[in-house]
Amino acid sequence: QVQLVESGGGLVQAGGSLGLSCTASGSIFSINRMGWYRQAPGKQRELVAAVTSGTSTDYADSVKGRFTIARDSAKNTVYLQMSSLKPEDTAVYYCNAKGLSTGLGPFEHWGQGTQVTVSS
Repeated sequence: QVQLVESGGGLVQAGGSLGLSCTASGSIFSINRMGWYRQAPGKQRELVAAVTSGTSTDYADSVKGRFTIARDSAKNTVYLQMSSLKPEDTAVYYCNAKGLSTGLGPFEHWGQGTQVTVSS
């Protein structure tokens, strides 16, 4: 089993900054990709940012230049630094990890979600 534990989030005023972190643990052989998704009320879950094992990154157009994703592979941890936050960034943010378990079977797991609220 693989578990993802998220931390960070909360309430911030527009223009402010917040950081999220997510650590994966359990029966992990390797992690190929870690990322953050978000889901606002009444909307579909969408990719915010992701980073591969080769440190290649992918960002949603709406967050480019404002959010930065980083990964510490030794700690199986991914970070999301969010700045210049806007009210439309308000959502539940979910961590996602894809990789291989110690049994060499593929896995994809989600964190429990953390609320980010940006007030105007």
